[in-house]
Amino acid sequence: MLRTHTCGELTAKEDAKNVVLCGWADKVRAHGKIGFIDIRDRYGITQCVFAEKFVKTLESLKRESVIKVDGLVKKRPKPNEKMQTGEIEIEATNLEILNEADTLPIEIDERVESTEETRLKFRYLDLRKPKMQKNLVLRHKIIKVVRDFFDKENFLEIETPVLAKSTPEGARDFLVPSRKFPGKFFALPQSPQLFKQLFQVAGFDRYMQIVKCYRDEDLRADRQTEFTQIDIEMSFIDEEDIYDLCEKCMKDVFKQVLDIDLKIPFQRMPYEEAMEKHKSDKPDLRKKGEDFKFLWIVDIPLLEWSDTEKRYMSSHHPFTSPKDSDIKLLDKTPEKAKAKAYDLVLNGLEIAGGSIRINRADIQKMVFKALKISDKEVEEKFSFLLNAFRYGAPPHGGIAFGLDRLVALICKEDSIREVIAFPKNKDSRDLMLDAPSEVSKEQLDELGIKTK
Repeated sequence: MLRTHTCGELTAKEDAKNVVLCGWADKVRAHGKIGFIDIRDRYGITQCVFAEKFVKTLESLKRESVIKVDGLVKKRPKPNEKMQTGEIEIEATNLEILNEADTLPIEIDERVESTEETRLKFRYLDLRKPKMQKNLVLRHKIIKVVRDFFDKENFLEIETPVLAKSTPEGARDFLVPSRKFPGKFFALPQSPQLFKQLFQVAGFDRYMQIVKCYRDEDLRADRQTEFTQIDIEMSFIDEEDIYDLCEKCMKDVFKQVLDIDLKIPFQRMPYEEAMEKHKSDKPDLRKKGEDFKFLWIVDIPLLEWSDTEKRYMSSHHPFTSPKDSDIKLLDKTPEKAKAKAYDLVLNGLEIAGGSIRINRADIQKMVFKALKISDKEVEEKFSFLLNAFRYGAPPHGGIAFGLDRLVALICKEDSIREVIAFPKNKDSRDLMLDAPSEVSKEQLDELGIKTK
């Protein structure tokens, strides 16, 4: 290792100890016969004091240069209480410039605001800011708590394919052309929905995955074309099992990450009551003084009318089970049927949604018919699922959390872009990579594609 310690761990206990620190020159000050560098890494900042022989070097050293400092830990007579390492400073004996920085195109100092366009173009610099580092550390902690929780609950994390099949319903797919099969396309998954149901058929009764999903849709503050889900599916359960599991998971997350004791069970509200009383299916029910308020929305309609499509579409997705008492409505009045579906709302934002799934081919066919999905399309796109149901599909259900939204709420950020390392901008562009971008004619010819 080039360093003996990080820039955030030294205390008075290390007084008179020789150390080596590596990091970025956060602040550089030269005053006549003495100089100072605040050296920074993701763990913190340590002040280093330099004798007169180093001052000339410090005068020309640019901020954010990568440096290595050898020196002796000295206990400060008067600690700096604003710094984590404020009990000590380093009396430098050597300074090595590992990589000198050019003048920065963006300020690392959070007191100076930059436009979002500049921040995303130079995201690798924007990520050096303390707030962004704190957000991504918190994201890591949340994911770790989630994984540990589901491991304790006997879940298996199993990866699902990224190259899959385009299916109707939901948002637009991202399509991937196939070189070996000209004119045919894979689709990037909007969710691992069908795969996780097939895991239940295969006997993996407790599945979870932290998974990337893709939707070709317009962006908002709480949406990205590429996003991350906490994906869950279970066999031999009903809605109550899902509620209980998710509430315990959130309780674990908030306790371990924020040291907040959530009260469970969470409040529940039927969809119709939410719309009548609050004109919203994700009302914010926080009372005065309340960082968080969870709410389950239940008794959700199976179908909803689409003005764009001029037909009824699934409120969640076409694999959602209708309530047992409403199966008889599917033939003539499917719009009246309620679903075994549920949404979890936090502070007026939907952070999770799921349902008990259909596990019988005859009922699945009835739902496809109500959605006016033709027999031909069913055969082309869902025959593998219907076939799987013929060979012993257990009752099953699940839920998916929007990890980015959850982290943004916990970090008290208005936009999920503040908790994603390399997000797209509001126009779905990656300004740092300048993507999407054109590709060569040779690549398009190889794929049998022409653009217009």
